[in-house]
Amino acid sequence: MTPDPSAVAPFYSAVLGWTFTEPDEKFGGYVMAMKDGAPAAGVGPLMEGSRSDWTLYFASENADATAARVSGADGAMFAEPADVGSLGRMFVATDPTGAVFGVWQAKDFAGAAVTNAPGGLVWEDLRSTDPDAARTFYNAVFDFAYDHVKGAPFDYTSFATASDPRPLGGIGSEAPGTDGVDSHWLVYFGVDDVATAITAATGNGGAAPVPAFETPYGTMAGLTDPAGAAFYVVQMPAK
Repeated sequence: MTPDPSAVAPFYSAVLGWTFTEPDEKFGGYVMAMKDGAPAAGVGPLMEGSRSDWTLYFASENADATAARVSGADGAMFAEPADVGSLGRMFVATDPTGAVFGVWQAKDFAGAAVTNAPGGLVWEDLRSTDPDAARTFYNAVFDFAYDHVKGAPFDYTSFATASDPRPLGGIGSEAPGTDGVDSHWLVYFGVDDVATAITAATGNGGAAPVPAFETPYGTMAGLTDPAGAAFYVVQMPAK
């Protein structure tokens, strides 16, 4: 979500290689971000009371049933379940620690088709003020199971579905030095080269508040787009 989707399009084209569909006024000016002809993400105008940010959407076979689970686990609705034409049904909610997330029930549109590749979503973290409460909530809503990540801080765990042990993302405390920051989901996109992505970001109105750093899982960096939305990039391993 961003004040002006057209204003950030050149930034994401330069950093992630995205192209964009034409705005659809039927859906409030929302546009699809495409990578090599496949949908990678979406960009739309800010919702009332929100700030420029990336929203992570979880898939659900029944959005209304998942919404009931959210309410039953002390989450709160930000936007009630509603149909998006014939594409799908969705809602936006907050977990008990205040982190915003979305849920998508696919109909004609399945969702992101580019993942674990340059230009696509590769990881997501919940940076939470109360990781234990968050894990209890997401287990109740999505049946997530958790596992400690070797070498990570003591309260950081990966999460996975009960039917598939492959990790989907992580949940842990806020990074040191970020006291007072609200709980939030942070998305990671793949790139071919982090240094090139940083140069593209800073040269197109963005910033790199977290310089490149090495991890056992690849080189990473934290970027912000011209409207202030934060995300990380991860250098994908050479094929």
